[in-house]
Amino acid sequence: MSRLLTLALAVALAVLGTACGNETVTETPTGATPARTTTATEQPTSKPNPSPTTAVAGDTVNLTGFTDEAKLAVTVVKVVDPATGKDIRPGTGQRYVAVQFRLHNTGSVDYSDAPDNSAKVIDVQGQQFSSWITETTAGPGFGGTTTIPVGDTALGYIAFKVPSTSKITKIQFAMESGFANDVGQWLVA
Repeated sequence: MSRLLTLALAVALAVLGTACGNETVTETPTGATPARTTTATEQPTSKPNPSPTTAVAGDTVNLTGFTDEAKLAVTVVKVVDPATGKDIRPGTGQRYVAVQFRLHNTGSVDYSDAPDNSAKVIDVQGQQFSSWITETTAGPGFGGTTTIPVGDTALGYIAFKVPSTSKITKIQFAMESGFANDVGQWLVA
């Protein structure tokens, strides 16, 4: 019985790995010559080398959601590290990082989602940190669910709570609360 259960678990994990391994990470800003597009299953062979075609703060990356009608031009406008909490401190051994995003709806349907769920920061060790629901003095956030009509833009900060010793090197954003396969990535200097 345990062999059958082990075999079933192995098959399920293999199917799940195949189904979830189609994520594409784009580091090419809009209007630039394509630099690098990698899949989530690829392992980097060396440290990323920032170049004019690698997205950094200020660059816009075009992203698609679950359908071709759902599209955003996403810009990392500013990174505030460390950020100060409005009402609450992050705790001993931790700090806040706030990232300002500009979301421009370039699709043919309204964008309605919680941008805070769509963003992550990554440190030099590869640890990923999801957003932390808190307000910072850096500026206003998105305030939960945001609806952006076709052609309109929204601007807001997303806060992250990270260890004090973490050096943040990348920012990621994916539509559909982070579940879309098209992932934008920006390098942090």
